[in-house]
Amino acid sequence: MEKLNYKFNTQEEVKEPVHVGVVASGDLEVLVYPTNNPQTTVEIVTGSDGFGEVWKNVLDRFFARYPLHADFKINDFGATPGVVNLRLAQAMEEIKHGE
Repeated sequence: MEKLNYKFNTQEEVKEPVHVGVVASGDLEVLVYPTNNPQTTVEIVTGSDGFGEVWKNVLDRFFARYPLHADFKINDFGATPGVVNLRLAQAMEEIKHGE
């Protein structure tokens, strides 16, 4: 198990919590919470060690496209970068529909 933490400068405030996905083989869940922190935080708990740089690249691309300001918690069970992008996009869609 590895725990990764990242911070991003973003501006689109999230008003309601969101939960997408499940923790299962090859999948992950994304939990998003409104925040008063000055930066977006992302905390990842993953069963796949050694992928910090891959996670950083995926998150950099996501937050460049969707600058959501919130606290993200991701629980990963071996998801590929494609699945990570899918779940993050689903979270973004849920956030947009809740506004």
